[in-house]
Amino acid sequence: MKKLLETNRLIIRRFQESDWKDLYEYLSDEEVVFWEPYGVYTEEESKKEAVARANSDIFWAVCLKDSNKVIGNLSFQKQDFDTYEIGYVFNKKYQKQGFATESAKAIINYAIKELNARRIIAMCSPKNDSSWKLLERLKMRREGHLLQNVYFKTDEHNKPIWLDTYEYAILSSEM
Repeated sequence: MKKLLETNRLIIRRFQESDWKDLYEYLSDEEVVFWEPYGVYTEEESKKEAVARANSDIFWAVCLKDSNKVIGNLSFQKQDFDTYEIGYVFNKKYQKQGFATESAKAIINYAIKELNARRIIAMCSPKNDSSWKLLERLKMRREGHLLQNVYFKTDEHNKPIWLDTYEYAILSSEM
């Protein structure tokens, strides 16, 4: 069972099936999901996704402390060798207010102190300035620039649209 994390302004918790409306609010926004490996969600897909996330150990709901409104989510998953990977998606209305930084710091601290994580990694598009700047605010180091290493979508001829990836990491000893 996942722990509940608290910051000054946020509660970071397991998703609940009832979170689907808040999930739909941001996953149905083309700008929000532009960098994600999936497209916009319908209401029905958001309901199913809320159920899936409520039963998942990967996704954490990021909620405003005063209203319990879900304003985004963190993904956090164990990889190999005491390494965890972090990801994030936030409602456009709550971006550029420090919520992603605040919640990511909380889960990184939790991973290091409670899970004995040795290394935290993250990946993002070099074109997604907001994402890599967030990772740098978290004191993560850019360790690589992978060229055309991944694709999520195809073109009109069903050929992959290859994308580059920045890789970031921080060691627990650097915290």
